[in-house]
Amino acid sequence: MPKNIYYLMGAFFIVACSPTVKIEAPEKPIEINLNVNVKLEIQKDVKKAIAKNKDIF
Repeated sequence: MPKNIYYLMGAFFIVACSPTVKIEAPEKPIEINLNVNVKLEIQKDVKKAIAKNKDIF
């Protein structure tokens, strides 16, 4: 057999045995619950500066 046939057969086996990846969407939508508590603390100096300069904001 000529060498070209071996190359052709090798290429065929490489393509035929390649893995397949299948991606599917989930049946139910993805639900993310975030319970976040945000606590804002302002230093006394900042409060005093805001009280003195009310027209800044």
